[in-house]
Amino acid sequence: MKRTRQQALSTRDQILDAAERVFAERGVFHATLEAVALRAGFTRGAVYGHFRNKGDLFVAVTNRVTLPMELLVAAAVDAAEPDPLGKIRALLVYCLGTVVIEPHSRHVFEVLFTNCEHTHDKGDMDIVFERQRDAARKGRKQLEQGLINAIARGQLPLELDTGRASSVVHAFLGGVLRDWLMDQDSIALPRDAEYLSDVCIGMLRDSPSLRRTR
Repeated sequence: MKRTRQQALSTRDQILDAAERVFAERGVFHATLEAVALRAGFTRGAVYGHFRNKGDLFVAVTNRVTLPMELLVAAAVDAAEPDPLGKIRALLVYCLGTVVIEPHSRHVFEVLFTNCEHTHDKGDMDIVFERQRDAARKGRKQLEQGLINAIARGQLPLELDTGRASSVVHAFLGGVLRDWLMDQDSIALPRDAEYLSDVCIGMLRDSPSLRRTR
């Protein structure tokens, strides 16, 4: 029984590896379970033995990595954290560095940012798009709490508009990753991960546009 379970897990991992490549090459809309099965060297039935549909398969692929905003969910939300801004910076550096050195992360981010078509007829992909929206909403909310904690620690100005700032950080992170994935000559990652993170932190500290207006 133990051997059978190990074989099943190995088969599942092979299917997920194949799915990553097929999604990256064809895009989510044009990818098929038949193409994934062919790439993995299994029958279509073997794929259905592990996944209900394409949406279920793609969610499993993304679950093997942590989406950028899901990393930020854990950033500095503890009021007892002595360096909340440092935690946020460390997570930005991690997000911008991991995408280029961890193969599964790179494949998934490439699909999500450059090859995941949003259509009105999503069908079994509804769960994928809802996960993206939910991750962004949670990430912005938790990041805002981290910024509030940083203000309380005297690390950011009292007048910082934390709601606007959290949205800007979200857009900054997604934009950098998307630009790099589309054109790797545009930004040097992971080399410039710390530099870019410091740019973002500096913006939070110094930009008048991120201050609350009275």
